[in-house]
Amino acid sequence: MSGFPFSAVLGMDDLRLALLLNAVSPAIGGVLVRGEKGTAKSTAVRALAALLPPVTVVTGCRFVCDPARPDPQCPDGPHPGDGPAGQRAARLVELPVGAAEDRVAGSLDLERALGEGVKAFEPGLLAAANRGILYVDEVNLLHDHLVDLLLDAAAMGRAHVEREGVSVSHAARFLLVGTMNPEEGELRPQLLDRFGLTVDVRASRDPAVRVEVVRRRLAADADPVAFAEQWRHADLATAAQVVAAQHRLATVVLGDGALRQIAEVCAAFDVDGMRADIVIARTALAHAAWQGREQVLAEDVAVAARLALPHRRRRTPFEEPGIDQQTLDEALQRAADTQPPGSAGTDDPGPENPGPDDPGPEDSGPGGGSDGPDGQGPTAPGEETSGDSGSSGSGPTGSDPAENPTPSSGPGATAPADSENLGRARLLTASGVGRGVPGRRSRARTGSGRTTSAVTPSTARSAGLHLPATIRAAAPQQVSRGRERGPLMLRPHDVRAAVREGREANLVLFLVDASGSMGARHRMQAVKGAVVSLLTDAYQRRDSVALIAFRAGQAQTLLPATSSVEAAVARLRQLPTGGRTPLAEGLHAAAELVRVQRLRDPDRRPLLVVVTDGRATAGDQPLPRAWLAARSLARSGVGAVVVDCESGPVRLGLAARLAVELDARHVPLAEVTVDRLTEVAGTQIAARATHRGRVA
Repeated sequence: MSGFPFSAVLGMDDLRLALLLNAVSPAIGGVLVRGEKGTAKSTAVRALAALLPPVTVVTGCRFVCDPARPDPQCPDGPHPGDGPAGQRAARLVELPVGAAEDRVAGSLDLERALGEGVKAFEPGLLAAANRGILYVDEVNLLHDHLVDLLLDAAAMGRAHVEREGVSVSHAARFLLVGTMNPEEGELRPQLLDRFGLTVDVRASRDPAVRVEVVRRRLAADADPVAFAEQWRHADLATAAQVVAAQHRLATVVLGDGALRQIAEVCAAFDVDGMRADIVIARTALAHAAWQGREQVLAEDVAVAARLALPHRRRRTPFEEPGIDQQTLDEALQRAADTQPPGSAGTDDPGPENPGPDDPGPEDSGPGGGSDGPDGQGPTAPGEETSGDSGSSGSGPTGSDPAENPTPSSGPGATAPADSENLGRARLLTASGVGRGVPGRRSRARTGSGRTTSAVTPSTARSAGLHLPATIRAAAPQQVSRGRERGPLMLRPHDVRAAVREGREANLVLFLVDASGSMGARHRMQAVKGAVVSLLTDAYQRRDSVALIAFRAGQAQTLLPATSSVEAAVARLRQLPTGGRTPLAEGLHAAAELVRVQRLRDPDRRPLLVVVTDGRATAGDQPLPRAWLAARSLARSGVGAVVVDCESGPVRLGLAARLAVELDARHVPLAEVTVDRLTEVAGTQIAARATHRGRVA
């Protein structure tokens, strides 16, 4: 046995249970594992593959067809019923973050497809993962269109490849497991909902557990073979229990009472759609089979809801996932109270007929009867479980002023920005056409979008074949190639690639004035509310964000460039105010952060959002120094927006002057979340003329 044994993974009971339930019933839809770094997420997933039973395959089939039920549309088929077959271990296929769509879904031999009319298909990772495990580490960093592709294949059990009118379809039934660190950014709610189960994991805070984790890791590193042998019997017992549960699954009964409990729970947590009900039903069936029961009980529904609901319940973008245990218990009790006597699936199950692999009523963990070498279960005494880690109540996260600011009086006031009623932020974009990470903000050359031109593949960033241009390039050469009739003969230099224009994600750098003048008359509450709206917009458009605040004579980078918009909201909530206004220092700090970020990621364009009233009171000649720093930023090509927070009957127009020096768009604070105008940040001549006219 190679790798770290599954039974030796200490703690993480919910993680192990979610993985094993998906092994019992892949129809659940996979597992999303959220957790801090260094919590054995990847170790547990890789160890699971060794527990899965071997698969019988058609010999020579690249798509892992089952000889008992071959795929009628298999590109390597048709397969005769009495053809050669063999067995091999279930495969774990890892999808790298930087994989292209062709590598994931597969690609066509274009020369053979166009010249000979044959579907010469080169399988991708989806084909390799058929009847196995597809593992995506850092799934939140994967491009959204690839995540969509994976989840569609996992839901339908098939992968479809369309390339310029040539279509291929093959089976793609796999256990999908994604891991992510929430500090690096969240998945969109629409994608979160497509994962069957989710688990939040964190390292135990119990010193005894941490000592045992280190002891096992060092033992595995020192002698992997001996360590694997030490845990071999425990893993074999767990693997046998998986096989037994798979066979038992078809006979488990999901009664009307259990269905009523599932519906009551989903209604109590106000989840959207019906996917949650279906996933909980499938998970409860798998859990009952895992426990050796022939009927789904209330405890099966409770476990299934705890794993299937945290990422589905209605929540704001910055609210931590989780469910309230009391709400879950009350919903189950209501369902039990309304059931007629004798209904199946109640809390009184009646006599049970446990299977031979039933681990007993006290064993609710994923290890079942898998004892470690010391005769104990794989969970150490005093060990913490991960089931409730990261859980929160089902309601809003609180009434922090950053999310629920009191509207200020006067012309500069904004609407309340509580977590449920944020206004939609005005679209702020960088000027020109970029070539950065696909997203939803600024124009860019991307792999998706409308086709604008055709180029030779090596001359520019392109996205797939441009078929008409390829044919136009090859057609005049057919006579010289001896093809006056018949199929088109292609040469590599005939191929033309499509150039497409879509949208990109940007680095949105918030430079927030937190000086004393901003704190007057509760203005900072309105500012925080407006910035939360802009952060929500950045979250939805897949941007990276950074946060710099300047106050008390200095500028401080509260959050370096990150994909975790949630971290920016947390920093904003804690932002203090007071002191003089070092505007120049803030602009210099922004310029330095942009410079460093361009070295790390030259394709991601920055968009600077300066939130200030334009005052500068710190240091010598504060205003001239600030305008000089602004002109320097403008020359470096940074797109910018100035959110003017000045209020009151007497206005100096300093923020508008700053916008002129930055070549930036000027937006009053009250209009940040107004939907009636379309905003464009950049160097548009009309915008600059408006700013200069305003100042004049």
